[in-house]
Amino acid sequence: MPKIGMEPVRRKALVDAALKAIGHHGSLTVTMSEIAREAGVSAALAHHYFGSKDQLLIETIRSLLRQLRADAVTALVAAETPRARISALIRVSFQADQFAPDVVAAWLAFYSEAQRSEEVRRLLVIYARRLHSNLLSGLKPLCGAIDASRIADGAAAMIDGLYIRQSLKAAPLSIDASVALVEDYVAGQLVTHPPLEGERRTAGPGWGEP
Repeated sequence: MPKIGMEPVRRKALVDAALKAIGHHGSLTVTMSEIAREAGVSAALAHHYFGSKDQLLIETIRSLLRQLRADAVTALVAAETPRARISALIRVSFQADQFAPDVVAAWLAFYSEAQRSEEVRRLLVIYARRLHSNLLSGLKPLCGAIDASRIADGAAAMIDGLYIRQSLKAAPLSIDASVALVEDYVAGQLVTHPPLEGERRTAGPGWGEP
């Protein structure tokens, strides 16, 4: 029988173990038994808490997105200008806990799974839309809505592309180098746009829970 009060601890351990196992394998072919062994619990206990591997995988994605949201909220609160908001979002996208090799491999595995799983696809679409929305909140005061949307699309595409490149272990980039590349792109796009009249700090839409 599971010990009373241990459920949150065990669930987190299983989510962490799933992330590590998926990252190690580079795919979602891991079994519930392998994840349970990584977490130091029995497969029966893993099934008790999550019911199935698919449910555990969904919770693992949600856990990644919750952490990303928490990091983004903290960074955006400290951003004093629209341009600072953009930089904060770029930096958050490449923080060490999100850009670690195992986590990068897991992100790519989830994107692959999104071709087959509607629930995984839904969660990743929510993430993509909210990244775009948050970038827009910083870009609109600097260049207007039309150019802001285009630049946000480009910045988001660069972030995704750098995750793919990071998975090619023969040519990895550091966190600082990845941030610098996206910052250079944004700066290059904004160079022809003088600050718009009435530029001010904006709270933006935030990074809501999926």
